[in-house]
Amino acid sequence: MPKKNPSTAKRPSLESAVSDAEALRLVMKLMAIPGRSCEERLVVDAIVAELRGAGLDAGLLRFDNAHKKSAFKGEVGNLIVKLPGTLRGPRRMFSAHVDTVPICVGCTPRRQGDRVVSGNPATGLGADDRAGTAVVLCTLLAVLRSGADHPPLTFLWTVQEEVGLCGARHVSLAQLGKPKLAFNFDGSSPTKVTIGATGGYRMAVEILGIPSHAGNAPEEGVSAISIAAIAIADLTRRGWHGRIRKSGRQGTSNVGVIAGGQATNVVTDRVVLRAEARSHDPEFRQQIVAEMEKAFHAAAAKVKNTAGQTGQVNINGQLDYESFRLPASHESVQAAVAAVEALGLEPELAIANGGLDANWLTHRGLPTVSFGCGQRGIHKQGEELVIDEFQTARRLALQLTAAEPTA
Repeated sequence: MPKKNPSTAKRPSLESAVSDAEALRLVMKLMAIPGRSCEERLVVDAIVAELRGAGLDAGLLRFDNAHKKSAFKGEVGNLIVKLPGTLRGPRRMFSAHVDTVPICVGCTPRRQGDRVVSGNPATGLGADDRAGTAVVLCTLLAVLRSGADHPPLTFLWTVQEEVGLCGARHVSLAQLGKPKLAFNFDGSSPTKVTIGATGGYRMAVEILGIPSHAGNAPEEGVSAISIAAIAIADLTRRGWHGRIRKSGRQGTSNVGVIAGGQATNVVTDRVVLRAEARSHDPEFRQQIVAEMEKAFHAAAAKVKNTAGQTGQVNINGQLDYESFRLPASHESVQAAVAAVEALGLEPELAIANGGLDANWLTHRGLPTVSFGCGQRGIHKQGEELVIDEFQTARRLALQLTAAEPTA
């Protein structure tokens, strides 16, 4: 009778390799680490330390140069771990983003009943997406500690999601191992299986007016603020700002940032605005962008000084992320649904109105399903993490490491 390897015999099961208590400790530890977009080094270092502590070979820890390709640069690229399989089957990828929005810097996570909140009332919590970060980390830790059989697996922690999905947009596909199934963890309910998301276009609008003394000769100036106001009012009046519904098509637009002016006694000669347009329909999104551009140029032509001079509008824009929708028959969707059902829960297929790393991953040939992981009230003070939902997301991820889900 063959002897059992003592080290193997003592290994925990996949499900028990990371306890609920340890998972909660890890997610709270990760949320406490400052790591806004482009400043993720400390978070990534913490992930690496946990993995090295679990015995992961340093040679399996890879970084790409996504941060160098991003317009924002930053401290570090995406972290990638690629494991060979002990079972035959298509490679599966698990992903989450490690950066947070700035309001989360300085948070002090503490448990409050069935939730985790920030003990610092001035900050958010960073559950978006340190909860997903922890889900993916705990999953890899469980695989390493248990030695459980699994198909080929890839683990991806992306950077700069909050500033335009830059990590996913520029991820090194060559380092991912050609996964056939992909699962992203970022959102609220873990039973909400997000199989599609809207596309977004971002614009920078520069309005150049003509300065003059606002008290002595305002008529000699052309106010850039007036041009902006007329354009925004026109978009609102014609139904092209905010929630947009035209001939059965839907989308949104928003002028979210406006800056300009130096003094109250000067007719403002320069204003810069930042705006966006979103729609699941790429053609309609392009139409929204065209209407926005038309409104600003038309407003510039309307505002003249006594010499008949007008201002000028310069617009630069780029696609932030393209929309996508996976069919229910797709292998990633079917695997996600089966994992939820294996836990005795009811899956809900959903389409998101915001951008996810899944947008760019799918666009680049890695069709990706997203799960929630307990986030509530993201990007603001009062953000919370629902502990039970976080733990459920962890169990879903463990189900997905196996060739087939187990009840």
